[in-house]
Amino acid sequence: MDRTLPFTTTFNFRDVGGYLGHEGRTVRWRRLYRSDSLHRLDNGDTEAFAALGVRTVVDLRRPHEVARDGRVPEYLGLGYRHIHPQHQDWDEIPYEEKIGVARYLANRYYDLAEQGAAGISAAVGVIADEALAPVVVHCVAGKDRTGVVCALTLSVLGVSDEDIATDYALSTQAATRFTDFLRSRKVEVQRIPQPYFSSPAEAMLIFLKELRERHGSAEGYLLAAGLKPEQLESMRTHLLS
Repeated sequence: MDRTLPFTTTFNFRDVGGYLGHEGRTVRWRRLYRSDSLHRLDNGDTEAFAALGVRTVVDLRRPHEVARDGRVPEYLGLGYRHIHPQHQDWDEIPYEEKIGVARYLANRYYDLAEQGAAGISAAVGVIADEALAPVVVHCVAGKDRTGVVCALTLSVLGVSDEDIATDYALSTQAATRFTDFLRSRKVEVQRIPQPYFSSPAEAMLIFLKELRERHGSAEGYLLAAGLKPEQLESMRTHLLS
């Protein structure tokens, strides 16, 4: 199965299936996708997206980001959930090179997990509902908010930290494709702090390790955030082969 699905104007769309989980079972393909913002889908991309049979889109962007850019194009049978995990704006926390990209990102993911716990558990709750699958989770770049939600989901499914971090790191290639797209459209690309376009595997490994130290496990974190045990079991039932 192809993990990365090519679209003309969406650059970080991929399937999170295929990873080894609990008891040697595999995360099912074509059930959970992750993406950057879907508002740019048009023409042939819209048809290709609809052909995937997606039932639910979970949009993690801030309200002003949705208002600014719009949302995924609508079509019959597609459900849309806007779930905004409350968290501090990164622009209020300047990046300092001495701390390093991985540590900076891990800190931001910790902030997101603690400040936006209700939103994150709500997003994972949608993923856990078999009736809503296949699901696409996205934010703006598809690497940070989306990365945390997908990492927690995969961890509950028994996927190793190393495989979760490897999947997360694929977003760096997508950032390059997006930058090239902007330049091809003659859009001036301003200098943006490195963490906004980077997804080093180390950042996710640090986050998962420290989340486990604080909450015992991804399951422990999600249960404390409001998810129910039966939702976790439902997720394992329909997302593992």
